[in-house]
Amino acid sequence: MIELSHHKAMLRECSIPAALEVVGERWSFLILRAAFNGLSHFEEFQRTLGIARNILSSRLVRLVENGVLDRVCDKTDRRKVEYRLTAKGDALLPVVIAIRQWGEQWVRRGESQLVLVDVRDRLPIAPIEVRAADGRKLMGWTPPDGIDVPKWRC
Repeated sequence: MIELSHHKAMLRECSIPAALEVVGERWSFLILRAAFNGLSHFEEFQRTLGIARNILSSRLVRLVENGVLDRVCDKTDRRKVEYRLTAKGDALLPVVIAIRQWGEQWVRRGESQLVLVDVRDRLPIAPIEVRAADGRKLMGWTPPDGIDVPKWRC
């Protein structure tokens, strides 16, 4: 049996809280969604999202400081700045899609009028799934037989 103190120690090592410090609030996700859809200038983000300028500025600074976006001078107009996804930012695409798909299934209870498609084939994107090394689809966690795990939530 796993002791409660050991279980709590394992949860403290979890990277979810650290990831949420970087991108774990509404505006950061909406900025990421906009960046994945090709927006790159402050004014585009502000106009499209309807976000207050001070909030947008602080979220962009946080995303740049954490290496999710790069801040680059616009080649066509040195007075403008572009915000571009880094490799670290690109790696968040499955997370953004999974949250959208979860919202469609559990919050909005139905498909969106906007269908996400693959740019190359113009076919709908498949649902995000988590799979084991052997290809089994994983849904939640069930302890193996013979392992007693404390029933508690944080």
